Amino acid sequence: MTRNFTDIDRLSESYTADYLRLSPLTAIGMGVPVDGPPIDDFSPEGLAALSELRRSTLASLDRLTPVDDVDAVTVDALRERLTTEEAKHDARLDAVSLDVIASPVQTIRDTLDLMPTATEADWLAMADYLAAVPTALEQWHASLLDAADHGLVAARRQIEGCVEQIEDLVSPAGSFTRLVREAADATSPETARAVAQAADEATRGYTEARERLVTDLLPRARTRDACGRDLYPLYSREFLGTDIDIDETYAWGLAEVERIGEEMSTLAERIRPGASMTEVYAALDTDPRYLVEGTDALKRWMQEKADDAISALADTHFDIPEPVRRIECCIAPSTTGGIYYTGPSEDFTRPGRMWWSVPKGVTTFGTWRELTTVYHEGVPGHHLQIGQTAARADLLNRWRRLVCWVSGHGEGWALYAERLMDELGYLSDDADRLGMLDAQMLRAARVVVDLGVHCELEAPEEVGGGIWDADKAWTYLRSHVSLEDSMLRFELARYLGWPGQAPSYKIGERMWLQLRDEVARAQGADFSLTDFHRRALDLGSVGLDTLRRALVAGD
Repeated sequence: MTRNFTDIDRLSESYTADYLRLSPLTAIGMGVPVDGPPIDDFSPEGLAALSELRRSTLASLDRLTPVDDVDAVTVDALRERLTTEEAKHDARLDAVSLDVIASPVQTIRDTLDLMPTATEADWLAMADYLAAVPTALEQWHASLLDAADHGLVAARRQIEGCVEQIEDLVSPAGSFTRLVREAADATSPETARAVAQAADEATRGYTEARERLVTDLLPRARTRDACGRDLYPLYSREFLGTDIDIDETYAWGLAEVERIGEEMSTLAERIRPGASMTEVYAALDTDPRYLVEGTDALKRWMQEKADDAISALADTHFDIPEPVRRIECCIAPSTTGGIYYTGPSEDFTRPGRMWWSVPKGVTTFGTWRELTTVYHEGVPGHHLQIGQTAARADLLNRWRRLVCWVSGHGEGWALYAERLMDELGYLSDDADRLGMLDAQMLRAARVVVDLGVHCELEAPEEVGGGIWDADKAWTYLRSHVSLEDSMLRFELARYLGWPGQAPSYKIGERMWLQLRDEVARAQGADFSLTDFHRRALDLGSVGLDTLRRALVAGD
C-alpha cells in the first residue's frame, strides 16, 4: 500500500531538489540528470548557498507537524542532519575540506566512475564534466584560503598526501589517460577528440591545483595531526548522529581490541597448533584453497559469493526487493586498495556495485580475508541496506531514500551484517572466520587510534605511554592489524585526516547490537529477527539517536 505524501514529505522533496541542484556530484551519484554545472561550487559562496538552504529548510520544518510515524522520523532525522551540518559550517570545517580520502581531490575524480558511457551523448557529458574540473578546483582553493585566513589549515600530512595523489592522477598511467583511450575505442572521432581535449583541461586543472597546494597551503599547514578535543565532538556527531562519551568509548575500544585478540588467538591455535599469528597468516596466504589469481578471477569470485548470499538470504532472513537482487562486482580504476560500494541509480538501471581497488602490482588475493568483506559491501550489508531503502518509494520521500546517509548507521549495519553472517553459519570455516575477526580488529584498533590521536588522550604502555601521536598510532596498528604496510600507511593517513569517521563503524555496530537485544527483550516470544530487520531497514539511513527513538519507541 502506497502512503500518501505529507507536507513534511513535500518539504523534504523540495530540499532534495534544491540540494541536488547545488550538489550535482550527489545527483550524478544517484543517477539523476544534471541541469547546469556538473560539479559542485566549492567556493565560500557555494558553501554559503548550501547553508542558506539548510537554514530556510529548518525554519520551514519548525512550522510543520508530523501526521504519522514516518513523518516523525523524517522530522527527527532532517533536523539532526541539517543542524549538524550548519554547526560545521559555522565552524568553517566545511571550508577546510582537505584530506587523502574524502575531499574534492578524490570526489571529483571518483564521480567519473559513476558516469554512464553507453552512448555518444554520455561521453559528451563526460567531456563537459572534465572541462569543468579546473573551475571546481579553483573554487575549492578559494575556500581553503578563506579557512586558512581564519586559522584553519589541514595538516601537512594530508596536503602532501593529496599532492601525491594528484601526481598519480595526471601521470600517463592516470585516470584521464585511461578515459581518453576508452573514448577512442567506443566513440566517433569527433567525440573522442572532445573527450581528449576535456581530459587535457582536467589534467591542467589538477596540475594547477597541486601547485596551489604546494605554494599557498603547505607553508601554512599545521604539523599537528590532532583536530583537538574541542572540535572532535562536532566531527564525531557528523558521522554518528549522536554524541559519545569520549573517555568511555576510548576505554571500550581498548577492551574490544583485547577481546577480539583473544578470540583470534584461540582460532589460530585451532588452525595451526603452536604457530604464531604471523605464521598462521602466512600459511593461509599460501593455501591454494583460499587463493585467487588475477583480477578477472577475483571479479568472478566476488560476483559468485555476492550472488550466493542474495539467493540464500532472500525470503528467509530478509525481504529483498526484486531490483535489489542484482549486484554488479567491479575492479575499480583506482589503486588505493580496499573494497567499497556505490548505490544503484534511482531507477535501478545502474545497479548497486561492489568495487575492489587493487593496489599496483597485486595479482594474488586471499579469499579467507575477504569473504566477510563481500558480506559487508553486498548482502546483507550495504547493498541490501541502501538498495532496500532506495526501493521504498511507496513509503519514504527522496531525501530519506537517496540523500540521507549517516556513517554510524550505514557502516555500523555493515559490520553488524558481517557478525550476523557468522551467527547464521556462513563463516563456519575457521579461516573465513579468522578473516572476519581480523577485519573486526582493524575496526576496533581504529577506535583507539582515532580517539587517542585526535583527542590527545593517554596512550597505553605498549606504545610507550604519554600522549598519542602519529608514530605511536603506527606502532599500535602494526602490532594489532595485519594489513600490508603500504595499505596500513594509507589507512593511518585516512584516520589522521578524517576525525570521527573510522570509529563510526564499530560504534555503529555496537548500537545495532544493543538495539536488537533491547527490542528482543521488549517483544519476548513475539520477537522476529526478520521483522526487526525489515523495520530497521525501512527507516533508511538516519542518525543513531533517531534510530534508537524509532525502533524502541514503537515497542
